[in-house]
Amino acid sequence: MRTWFRAMWYITSQKNGVSALGLQRVLGLGSYRTAWLMLHKLRQAMVRPGREKLSGVVEVDETYWGSAEFGGATGRKTLSKVLIIVAAEADGKRIGRIRMALIEDFDRKTLHRFIQDNIELESTVCTDGLNSYRELNGYIHNRKVQNLRKGGEPLLPRVHLVISLLKRWLLGTLQGSASDKYLDDYLNEFVFRFNRRRSASRGKLFYRLAQQAINAEPATYSMLTSRRI
Repeated sequence: MRTWFRAMWYITSQKNGVSALGLQRVLGLGSYRTAWLMLHKLRQAMVRPGREKLSGVVEVDETYWGSAEFGGATGRKTLSKVLIIVAAEADGKRIGRIRMALIEDFDRKTLHRFIQDNIELESTVCTDGLNSYRELNGYIHNRKVQNLRKGGEPLLPRVHLVISLLKRWLLGTLQGSASDKYLDDYLNEFVFRFNRRRSASRGKLFYRLAQQAINAEPATYSMLTSRRI
């Protein structure tokens, strides 16, 4: 238990996150696999079951993660990249809470399901002009079409900033090594950290992670490594 508490404290006390190699070194573990397993278990615990949905004005957009495309894929077409959908709540002119998830495609059913799972009904959902967002029932849909005129206001500024910060974090803290197979876990960690970025106490983050770890479902090494992309 002491080792687990040390791991949780180290993870929550580092502003930008940690690597399994760094955790292994700090805890003095003889096995990298042990550090890797502990880190992924705790990343899964960073999602609290039954957490409150986003509300008010929420911007939604999609992005990609992966290597450069070959074969002429353009626009929203992709041959090898992973698709990520992001929602960012408005807090005045600032960004409130966020949500992220991997998605398989840009179909209407996929995008609507993410919105329904993560945003309260009757909220205002701001999206770009993608047709798959049409017929969004139960929400006020603010559909914004790109204005290419010089000096036009940027579309969805909050969610685009979150996407930029996510990619910077993946490339910086994780040095671009976040594999597609475990990307969900990395998204969980980013959301956990981002939504608590204004907390003045590292102790509160430690307490929250410990509290959620108690209620997390068991995850063995074989369960994690047997995932399919």
